[in-house]
Amino acid sequence: GSSCVCQPGYRMVSNNGGSSVSCEKCPENMTGVTQDGWNCIICPKGLTSDGKCKCLNNEILVERTIDGILLNEALCVHCNGSEQSFSASDASGSRCVRCEETFVNVSKSCDCSSPNVLAGGLCFSASENLPPKGVATVRFGQLGITLTSAWFLKNLQSSASACWLYSNLTACQALGNMCVMNMNSLSSSSTDACGLFQYIFVNTARLGIAHSIAYWRHNLPWLYYGDQPGLASQVLEANHFPTIFSFKGTDEDVKLQFIAASFDAAGNFLKWQNLEGGILQLCPDTQTKLNAAYAFGTTYQQSCKISVSKILLDFANPVFYDLFLEYNGDNGQQYLWAVPVLNLNLQYSEMFVNQGSNMNNWLLTRRFFLVDVLSGRENDLGKLPRVIRIASKITISIRLVSHTQRGTIYPPLITIAYTDVLVQNPETQSVMVSFSVSYEMNQSEAQIQTDIALGVLGGLAVLWSLLKTAGWKRRTGSSIIDLQTVLKFLLFYAGDLANVFFIITVGTGIYWLVFFKAQQFVSVLLPLRSQEEDFVTYIACAFSLKALQFLQLLVSQLTIDIFFIDWERPKGKVLKAVEGEGVIKSAAAPVSIWRTYFIANEWNEIQTVRKINPLFQVLAVLFFLEVVGFSNLALMDSSSSLTRSNESYIAPWSRILRFGVSAALWLAIAFLQITFFSVFYERFVEDKISQFVDLCCMSNISVFLLSHSCFGYYIHGRSVHGHADTNMEEMNMNLKREAENLCSQRGLLPNTDGQTFQISISRKMRLHYDRIHETLTRKRGPARLLDSSANTFEQSTRAYNTMNKFLNSFIDHVHKEMDYIVKDKLLLERILDMEFMEPIEKSIFYNDEGHSFSDVLYYGNETTLLIFDILFFSVVDLASQSFVLAAILTYLQQEIFRFIRNTLGQKNLATKTLVDERFLI
Repeated sequence: GSSCVCQPGYRMVSNNGGSSVSCEKCPENMTGVTQDGWNCIICPKGLTSDGKCKCLNNEILVERTIDGILLNEALCVHCNGSEQSFSASDASGSRCVRCEETFVNVSKSCDCSSPNVLAGGLCFSASENLPPKGVATVRFGQLGITLTSAWFLKNLQSSASACWLYSNLTACQALGNMCVMNMNSLSSSSTDACGLFQYIFVNTARLGIAHSIAYWRHNLPWLYYGDQPGLASQVLEANHFPTIFSFKGTDEDVKLQFIAASFDAAGNFLKWQNLEGGILQLCPDTQTKLNAAYAFGTTYQQSCKISVSKILLDFANPVFYDLFLEYNGDNGQQYLWAVPVLNLNLQYSEMFVNQGSNMNNWLLTRRFFLVDVLSGRENDLGKLPRVIRIASKITISIRLVSHTQRGTIYPPLITIAYTDVLVQNPETQSVMVSFSVSYEMNQSEAQIQTDIALGVLGGLAVLWSLLKTAGWKRRTGSSIIDLQTVLKFLLFYAGDLANVFFIITVGTGIYWLVFFKAQQFVSVLLPLRSQEEDFVTYIACAFSLKALQFLQLLVSQLTIDIFFIDWERPKGKVLKAVEGEGVIKSAAAPVSIWRTYFIANEWNEIQTVRKINPLFQVLAVLFFLEVVGFSNLALMDSSSSLTRSNESYIAPWSRILRFGVSAALWLAIAFLQITFFSVFYERFVEDKISQFVDLCCMSNISVFLLSHSCFGYYIHGRSVHGHADTNMEEMNMNLKREAENLCSQRGLLPNTDGQTFQISISRKMRLHYDRIHETLTRKRGPARLLDSSANTFEQSTRAYNTMNKFLNSFIDHVHKEMDYIVKDKLLLERILDMEFMEPIEKSIFYNDEGHSFSDVLYYGNETTLLIFDILFFSVVDLASQSFVLAAILTYLQQEIFRFIRNTLGQKNLATKTLVDERFLI
């Protein structure tokens, strides 16, 4: 459709290309047109459909004399096929050439008359032992179509006969190619292309074998490895490839030197081709990216859609390949190692099915093609084929030898899956094709080690959870194993099992990151994507269980009992009018509530203080991953560089490496943050937890916390100066006296500094606390001070004063029946975080060298929060393959839960302490 031509019966007058063509009708006595189209001529034996002269078989058309003068009438010259010349017309009908050798040998002429057999342009004697009659059908199993192929009809019998009688190399190659086009489908009862090939292979043992390979007969192409059960595993695993590979070295060590022998459909050898030119990649790409497929250790994946029209245009003539891997021997000589092919479309018998991982059921082959547009043509070879067959999925698999330290591999395997396409509208039809190079090793040992670690650590987690449950039962003051106990054990076990999964996944990720990326001589290869499923499952389990532990932690912190004990005493008396009596009486001066409000606000502020800065943590991790380039370490290639050029091939991500890199960065940055805050910032700038304890002492207010029924924490804030409700001058004087050691120490016990305690209270003490607390929480105070009834306010105030006096007297050892002792925890008690002694008669105050009351705050649960953040980040990243999205959602999650913890914690604080929520800012 790109230029004009003259209609039949018209000759060209001028032709400047394209549409610039002028034509002239030929005279009625010269209706024919010469082959070049410029002249009219008389045709004695008729015209072709396009108006040119035609001649009979074995005749050639002559339009000019030997010196180029145009004849008025064309001549049809008969080629002399007698013994003197043995000539016949060539395929174009323009020359007389010597007829094919089989005609001369069989009939002593250029005529293959009966009883001789004419097949595919060759002549065979009827007396010769010819191979069976071939079946020129091709089966397209995916479409359920069996059709008679024009190519097979023309060439199958002649190729088989020439290969059988004369061991003709080209004919044997052509027969092999037709067998490959028929998907190597062998059947003992069929005489299709593969049946004829197998017939010749079996009956030509006298010819011997090539290169000492039993499956490679002289003069025949090597198509099969044999059909003995278990042979595939011997071919692929019995011998190692005789060279070693490394990630860093010369081209011979770091590249796979694949080379292919190529043949056309007629069996002619074309050339040797290096695969680095992108021979097998149907998708277009840059040369650099195409060549990256054969860098050792780089997992390569390429896929795209190709239109059927482009396939028909680019692959009009099928090319067949025998693939080899080139290597150097000990003497420096170059050798070739044959690469076996696993054709997933081949089904030899019920015993051999090229699917699944059982090598014993595989039937390996050798030759393959990319596109077949020949076998699917039923009629004229110039028309569109009815069906085309395309290699839609090609995978080269490289397997590392187990326990190797020098990069030794098994022979490579190329796996091919073909797609049958029924050609209807080539312009709109398309096919998805892919090419990949994968690297694998036997992961069974690593899986066994992981299972052992999971079993051992999981068992330890059960024991640890039982200890936690026992400690929890002691702290709740209950000794009965009920449903609540079982549920609590399951919650403890969920958190501990989450830690087990986290340790295993982090260890696995960092192991592969370090040992894969840092190795020079290859000893390990990354798990395939299908082998990562267990790892992803472990991460999902860790996240789910850690989320359950985090929610349980959140609920427990939002339901603690807390009360602020005010030690301040009235200073003097004031005159106060008695309502309803009309008299004035003296009364104790009221104690200011503002100190309590102040401490309540400070407590409210430190509820969500953490040992790290969450926003800095997220931004720092994202900076190192995306800006510095640590994310490039998660690519499935051998490079340990943090940068990649735009021109280079970008390998697919490894989910194990992505988790390993991100988790390692999270842990490293968190460790640096915790170190910085604990060593420098909290020591020289600001320590909010210690400052809160100091502030309690300066405010003359103690904090009584109960995280369990019979266990909690006590912050002794009783001022050593006796009072704190004073002016600035006296406050500064008190601080000065304390700095100069002119007053007693702050501790609960005389001459001690211990202000924080873990407390284990007796059952009697708890019951007394609950009786007062019920009155306190029943009417928690006015929602609006102006509208509240005096009765409700007085009742709440009375309950508050009662609780304050009770806890004052309890700390001062007034109640001998509810007394307490102060002691140090045993080392084992500190390690196990539990108490061995049960507070039956007296409560027990355990000296606390740190600030363990932070266990009811975010600050004391940094490990749980950090692991939850890491797992949340990783789950989002593994689902989206985006570090940026994972960072954004992780920060949003942190802020949402911080808001929930602050809001509900503030409500709980107002409920338990009678501090009006409007004063908590």
